[in-house]
Amino acid sequence: MLKEFKEFAMKGNVLDMAVGIIIGAAFGAIVKSLVSDILMPPIGILLGNVDFSNLFLIIKSGTAPGPYATIAEAQKAGAVTVNYGLFINNIISFVIVAFAVFLVVRSVNTLRRQQETPPPAPSTRECPFCLSSIPMNASRCPHCTSELKG
Repeated sequence: MLKEFKEFAMKGNVLDMAVGIIIGAAFGAIVKSLVSDILMPPIGILLGNVDFSNLFLIIKSGTAPGPYATIAEAQKAGAVTVNYGLFINNIISFVIVAFAVFLVVRSVNTLRRQQETPPPAPSTRECPFCLSSIPMNASRCPHCTSELKG
């Protein structure tokens, strides 16, 4: 069983998948930083100094009475919150990742289409009399010596 697992783990597809997952996680961290550190601050300013990461609704107050300025304060006080601002950030992150993956897949598909060549024209055909393979331009079958029509 250990030998079978080793064969499975060493297959090219498994290693490629592992590399893809690791790079995907790193790419996800970059996109998360792009959204929270670069995109959302200007969007928040345009919408009237809104910090999306701190948009939340209080479902139940905690031990310390509100109002709470941040999600961290509300959770520290034991309040139950709906963090819709973080959800908005995650949706934006998803859209960016999906668009980036779309661009990569589109590029790969374009390269594949460029590399695909049409199959070569057949160079042989069958003799209708003896069914042997003969050159396309042959006027007589070399096997049965039958005269062939063009």
